[in-house]
This record gives sequence, structure tokens and C-alpha cells, in this order.
Amino acid sequence: MKLLMHTCCAPCSVYCIDELREEGIEPTVYWYNPNIHPYTEYKQRRDTLKEYSKSINVKAIFEEDYGLKEFTKNVICDLQNRCKNYCYRVRLEKTAKFAKENGYDAFTTTLLVSPYQNHEALKELGEELANKYGIEFVYRDFRIGFREGQQKARELGLYMQKYCGCIFSEEDRYAKQIEKDRKEVFKIDNNIYVIPKTKNTGILKFSKCNIETKAYIGINGLTKEKTEGDGKTPIGEFELGIILGTQDIVKNNNGLQYNKINKNMYWVDDSKSKYYNKLVDISKVEKDWASAEHLIDYPVQYEYLVEIKTNPKNIPEDGSAIFLHCEANKPTAGCVAINKQCMKEVIENIDKNTKIVICKGYNLYNIND
Repeated sequence: MKLLMHTCCAPCSVYCIDELREEGIEPTVYWYNPNIHPYTEYKQRRDTLKEYSKSINVKAIFEEDYGLKEFTKNVICDLQNRCKNYCYRVRLEKTAKFAKENGYDAFTTTLLVSPYQNHEALKELGEELANKYGIEFVYRDFRIGFREGQQKARELGLYMQKYCGCIFSEEDRYAKQIEKDRKEVFKIDNNIYVIPKTKNTGILKFSKCNIETKAYIGINGLTKEKTEGDGKTPIGEFELGIILGTQDIVKNNNGLQYNKINKNMYWVDDSKSKYYNKLVDISKVEKDWASAEHLIDYPVQYEYLVEIKTNPKNIPEDGSAIFLHCEANKPTAGCVAINKQCMKEVIENIDKNTKIVICKGYNLYNIND
């Protein structure tokens, strides 16, 4: 029997060729696999088959067709059934047609060795194409030798692919790892990032709740050495502190306390005061400061806010009242400000381990004015 065997890769051909030769059948290897992507993978599998077929003295024919565009165009509307409706059909039909036109008695495929393929669909398709082209389809359940063939392929040092072939099967192959990595990223990366774009603006990212939004920063830009009243936003990685706002109720999903701003609340910015960089209730303490922010006087900016602990030891002149708060469509006096809806989501989703990373690792001299 003159048999043309569609061949998807060298490892899958090992057992098939050995078994056919045991039956006294000398197959011709036929490479036609436009469903294998990316090109580096396509080339690796093709070249491995070329070397292997030469090493065992089997005739091989290679049809070159790296068909990524054609493949995606034909499968994108029904990805779940791409194997049966396109991958199997386009390759086996090409094989059957070539076999008929070039004097072969029959055709088959190495896909029949894989326990991961749909054998009933392959057999049905093979028989359909046999009737269409008037040529025999040789069906063999090669699956019994799958492990044996794979082991021999490893011993021979053949390239062993990690997924079926197409870009979608590559995603399927790593689906569990992708999901695990995604969860791990969200588990570890619980921080808020502020990335500068201009002197006074940047992007705030908080992947935990898929926030990426415009942020306003200090009117005088950024600084590594914050001083009181300099109009600059400090650079670094900082813990978050008190959550405040003018809204009646804001629920934090992680049990953090929200405090509603009232008329007695001040944030002291007088470095000579013992309450410097602290929230105070004027009804409960004796005033010793000359300057402080009366929080309720900022109904737009402080509708939602969270303290950024840039000066946790409250060192005089090292900066006070640095918050993440709602924006008023302009640069700040040193805080970070974002739109109200995003600010609300931040307050709802931060936890005790959330930090804010401002400009850390970025070259200030590359920031546009």
C-alpha cells in the first residue's frame, strides 16, 4: 500500500511509523499544518520532523503554509469547535486531495495517536473525504502507543511541544497557570501607583479594582525632600492612614474605619504645634497652632480622602496634610487627587496592607513640563 500520512509533528509520528512498518506499510510523511503558531513554534516542529524523517530514512513531503491570518479568520467565530470544523478538515482534506492527485492508495494522520484529539470526529471526517476523493482512509487507533512513542521521542532528543498547535490551544494549555498567576498578581500587588506624565499630572493605577485614571499632583511638581508649604508631592512608597469624607456612610470592604468630617475637624500644618500633621477635634483639645486646614471648608476635594503617611513621625517642616482625595480639576498643594467615583472605589477597596507608590523608580528629568 502506498500511504500518505499527514504528520503534525515528529514525536507523534514515532509510534505511527513504527507500527505501520510492523504491518509492512511504508508511509510517506506529509507536513501540512497551517494551524501551528507562532512561527517560531511552526519552524521548530517542521525542522524537527525534517531531521527525524531523514534519520529513519522515511520519505517526507513538506507543504509550506504558515497560515495564521487565514486560520484566525476561519475560527474566530466558533473557537470552541475550531478543531473539528477547521483544523482537522483543512489538513486532512489537503492530504486526501494530494494523495489522490499523486498516485497514493490511501491516506491517514498522526492525529490518531493523541488521546487528546476527537477520534470519532477524525474517523468520520476521514471517511467523508475518502468518499469525496475516491481514496481509502486508513483508520488506526494509535492511542495505545502514545506513551511509548512519546518516551522514545524523548530518548531521541526530539523537540517536544507543550501544546496542540494554534495560539488558542496554547492559551488552553496554560489556562490554569494563567488564572493562578492572575490571582497571585492581585494577591501581591495590592498597591496604588501614581505614575507622572507631566509636571502636575500623572496616572493613578489600582489594579485591585481595575482603576486607571488621571491624577493631579503638586502644583510645583514632585520632590524627594518634602518641606512644609513647598507645593510639591513627595516621592516614595507610603502607608495609608485615616479615611475621611463628607459623605454620611462609606463602607470599606475590608473593615477599615471611615470617619465623617464635621465642623470641629482640623489638620494642623503649624510645625511649632505639638499636633503638627495630626487630625484634631477643636472641641477636645486646647488650640496651640497658628495654622491648620479646616477640613469641612473643602467640600469638593474632601468628599472622600485618605491620609498618605509621608511624614509618619510628624517631624516639623517635613510636610503635613498629604492626602489622596477628590480632584477639583487643577493641581494640588502637594496631595494626589483623582475623580470622585474612582476615589470612592479606592476607599471601598483598600486594606490595612495597601500602600501608595508615588513616582518611585521614575527619572524626574524625563518628565515633560
